[in-house]
Amino acid sequence: MITDTSAQDRRIAPPKRKLPWSWIAAGVAVVALLVAGMQWATATRSVSAERLRIATVERGLLVRDAQVNGKVVASVSPTLYAPASATVTLKTRAGAKVKQGDVLASLDSPELRAERDRELATQRRLEADVARQRILAQKARLLATKTADEARLALQTAKRDAERTKRACDVQAIPLADCLRYSDLVEAAEVRARHSDADSALEGQNARFELESREQELARQRAVVGDLERRVSELDIRSPVNGVVGSTAVVDKAVVAANAPLLTVVDLSQLEVELELPESYADDLGLGMRVEVGIGTQTLGGELISIAPEVLNRQVLARVRLDTQPQGLRQSQRVNARVLIDEKPNVLKLARGPFFENHGGRFAYVVNDGVAERRAIQVGATAVTAVEILDGLKEGERVVISGSDLFEDAESIQINE
Repeated sequence: MITDTSAQDRRIAPPKRKLPWSWIAAGVAVVALLVAGMQWATATRSVSAERLRIATVERGLLVRDAQVNGKVVASVSPTLYAPASATVTLKTRAGAKVKQGDVLASLDSPELRAERDRELATQRRLEADVARQRILAQKARLLATKTADEARLALQTAKRDAERTKRACDVQAIPLADCLRYSDLVEAAEVRARHSDADSALEGQNARFELESREQELARQRAVVGDLERRVSELDIRSPVNGVVGSTAVVDKAVVAANAPLLTVVDLSQLEVELELPESYADDLGLGMRVEVGIGTQTLGGELISIAPEVLNRQVLARVRLDTQPQGLRQSQRVNARVLIDEKPNVLKLARGPFFENHGGRFAYVVNDGVAERRAIQVGATAVTAVEILDGLKEGERVVISGSDLFEDAESIQINE
């Protein structure tokens, strides 16, 4: 009997089939497509990354400032006016350097000179009247004194006659009536002496008052003449400061009215900067704030010294005093300036962009895995280049700061790289 080969048989395991790499890649692609599909399902639309500007939330120093324009102005820039109606003869031109006291223009006013001459003649007449009044007052005093002296002399004579008569009456050498008559003469002489003294005093006072009145008239006239002399001397227009002639408002040999502007003198040794600040900064401004003024290639320091109390054309004017006076500046030269309003250290901040104005600082779009999601935020202080983040964002997050107006307030946007 022939035996089979079952005793020699053994089970062999089937070989393991390995998946090809193409199948693995296909699976990864499917997963990626599923993830992308989920993202596309949550994003309502897509925007190219090239049309956006993205910034990272950082922590650091936030400097509140204002970038504004301004112009150079002279703190001392007097305008000279015509003191009277006259013909102008210019002695200088615009841009010429002048020193204090230099004659810049000469005015010819025949009317003013004639008035000065009339008042001067009146003054001389009053001076003669005062001199004559002094003589009259002296004569009046002398006459009053003479009358008083004569009265006193008559009183002495009457008293001697009365004494002599009294002795004769005592021995009954003359009648009693004569004795009484001489007594009456003494009393009459005493009355005349008293009145003469009083008249002399009154006459002296009257002469003094008359003289003082004339002297006061003369003093008044001298004041009038002095004022006219001053006005005539002011016909020569002189520079009140050292500087340059800024501009002339008249031409040579022109006839101008009184108080008409003639020319302006600019003191270049005391220059300031006048800034035009938007009214939105009005509540933040304060005297003494530091300012960086850019003039050409150099930057100068200064501080706010005055702020206008009113708003004109939606702007507030402010004056800046420079720490140093550079050479070569000109009146009305345009400059740019940076007003340092405040400094806040160690704050969460984000670069400022159109998103702040477009969304009013209420929300922003945070970029995560290629999708920009809308998120409510709260901002604090704002600067020209950055804004303070109080809530809604974390340090290191990426935010769309420009181009978010294309999102049309969508909740999420796919960003195509």
